Amino acid sequence: MNILFAASECAPFVKTGGLGDVIGALPGALQDQDTNVSVILPKYSDLAQKDKDRMTFIREFNVPVGWRNQYCGLFSLIEGEVRYYFLDNEYYFNRHGCYGYYDDGERFAFFSRAVLEAVPYLPDRPDVIHCHDWQTGPVCALLRSEAYRRQPVYGDIRTVFTIHNLKYQGNYSKTVLGDLLGLDWSFFTPEGLEYKDDVSYLKAGLAYADCLTTVSTTYAAEIQMPYYGEGMDGFLRKRKAYLHGIINGIDRRQYDPAADPHLSSVYETPDGKPANKQTLQHQLGLPADARKPLIAMVTRLTEQKGVDLVLRVIHDLLSEDVQFVLLGTGESGYEAAFRALSDQYPAALSAQIRFNDALARRIYAGSDLFLMPSKFEPCGIGQLIALRYGSLPVVRETGGLKDTVVPYNEATGEGYGFSFTNYNAHDMLFTIRRALRLYREQPDTWHELQERAMKLDFGWSQSAAIYRRIYASLAEPDSD
Repeated sequence: MNILFAASECAPFVKTGGLGDVIGALPGALQDQDTNVSVILPKYSDLAQKDKDRMTFIREFNVPVGWRNQYCGLFSLIEGEVRYYFLDNEYYFNRHGCYGYYDDGERFAFFSRAVLEAVPYLPDRPDVIHCHDWQTGPVCALLRSEAYRRQPVYGDIRTVFTIHNLKYQGNYSKTVLGDLLGLDWSFFTPEGLEYKDDVSYLKAGLAYADCLTTVSTTYAAEIQMPYYGEGMDGFLRKRKAYLHGIINGIDRRQYDPAADPHLSSVYETPDGKPANKQTLQHQLGLPADARKPLIAMVTRLTEQKGVDLVLRVIHDLLSEDVQFVLLGTGESGYEAAFRALSDQYPAALSAQIRFNDALARRIYAGSDLFLMPSKFEPCGIGQLIALRYGSLPVVRETGGLKDTVVPYNEATGEGYGFSFTNYNAHDMLFTIRRALRLYREQPDTWHELQERAMKLDFGWSQSAAIYRRIYASLAEPDSD
């Protein structure tokens, strides 16, 4: 099988969040299972010059965007065992960042069409195009249009569409249907791209893909409910037979405390964490105290991440004689609130309003508890990295957090983290206090939970095997 991933970001080339991590890791895991995977991306100006210098130009071609024909250059490079393609158009992609422009609807209409227009020139014609999030949703609809369906090169290509976050939908005026996508009005129906009298790029994927996936089992169920469904729950219930929840993983080679070059002291057991904790405390200007619990958040500062809950009880939390470290950027009000708290509690709270991957690794290694009180969380990667580094997660039971963090049960001894159900600040505080009590009163049990967490395998191999079976069922209907 030949699988082509179409996505708007991919680590290590360009990344704004978890989508980039998935596209950076899953293809390699599939290659390990004898599945030929390539990835196609926009050629953003922010790509590192060293990567641009490694690219090979394949050819140029025209891409129809409504009535216009736009230039597209096709480039490629190989990283590891995966071939990456980059689609070049300076008008659309010679800008800082990936998203947030007034013409994103046109930019990703171009990208979706360019993905398909590039297919005849790829060395390995795809059996399945795996599209990710709203930026590539139109690919699924375009393949069903007469313009592509009548061409033999596209006729039997199947599609998978993965929802990484249902909140982001790519909704635009219905004029984009013909003006940008070149689709007729038969696609503008409640069973097609129409959403609240607009065109939804996300719904293009939901409606026309041969298979739908999302990034955890619980999130697959949640998005069929009004509270989590972002207005799409009814449509997803209609398509539930095509929807699969597959948990994301992490690249265990990349996130390995025994070999992480960013750490002051690598370690294979929890016994190596105190040295990293002390280094982190020194680096952040906090008193170096091995006995004082260190609670960490590495997160985007948005409402989704439960920042409101933290701010509501932060003074109560700091009264527990703990240290609190936050790394991340986001909404200006949240950034300002944490800066003020850092000034108010210089010996207890460090707010790092930036993103720095090396510092993030040191925070995972040096912290005792890792806090993720998300309002919703399709999968989450922070809790998986924290477990790998022996920092025990405190999470709200939603989405992938519920699927990956088994709460510690004092009666049976099972579990390796802490969780709460309701989106409530005092429920969260109660759970943190329970964890702190265990940390202080039962250090041997705490050490045992850390060991258990570090031995967990949240690598990509199991999830990659599930994806591989889905591809096989689409590309070879008679296969197992």
